[in-house]
Amino acid sequence: MEILDLISEALQKGKAKDVKVMVQEALDAGVPASDVLNQGLLAGMGIIGGKFKNNEVYVPDVLIAARAMKAGTEILKPLLASQGVKASGKVLIGTVKGDLHDIGKNLVAMMMEGKGLEVIDIGTDVPADKFVAAAIENNVQVICCSALLTTTMNEMKAVVEAAVAAGVRNKFVIMVGGAPVNETFCKSIGADLYAPDAASAAEAAAAAIKARG
Repeated sequence: MEILDLISEALQKGKAKDVKVMVQEALDAGVPASDVLNQGLLAGMGIIGGKFKNNEVYVPDVLIAARAMKAGTEILKPLLASQGVKASGKVLIGTVKGDLHDIGKNLVAMMMEGKGLEVIDIGTDVPADKFVAAAIENNVQVICCSALLTTTMNEMKAVVEAAVAAGVRNKFVIMVGGAPVNETFCKSIGADLYAPDAASAAEAAAAAIKARG
């Protein structure tokens, strides 16, 4: 459907006002809200995610595309809720205790929303027990821990240990990421997934949720 392609293209260019207008036009023309979301907004964000992964676009491009997506989803949210359309999964994300960096975390959160996931962002400098308590309270499937400092990356181990201590370790997929983190570190602390960049993190989270059914 042409209008959905146009929504996708406008989103990729970060044209929030155009996206808003076209989303409303599509709805007025009788296009189901779920189609507008999946074939318009999420399709566009998926293309941006792929380009970002291949270094064809950069952080500012992703940020303006995400802003355009938000403008469109605000119109769709009440309709999707009334139609019983749910997010395909729920993810908790935060930067670990002692670390105040949030650009990477915010980028991952946007990419995950672009995959149709609901993201609960608990901010920066988050202690391990708060990660676990918030994950239980919000009934998420994935816990994402971000760190940008070598001095704070061991806090990720504390999150895994807090989940074990609370007896809920098998309830959650724990994902780690950030500049000093790698696959070897992920395995050494008993986490489940490591992602090298925001687009990969979103793909891995979506795949993990799907695998869990």
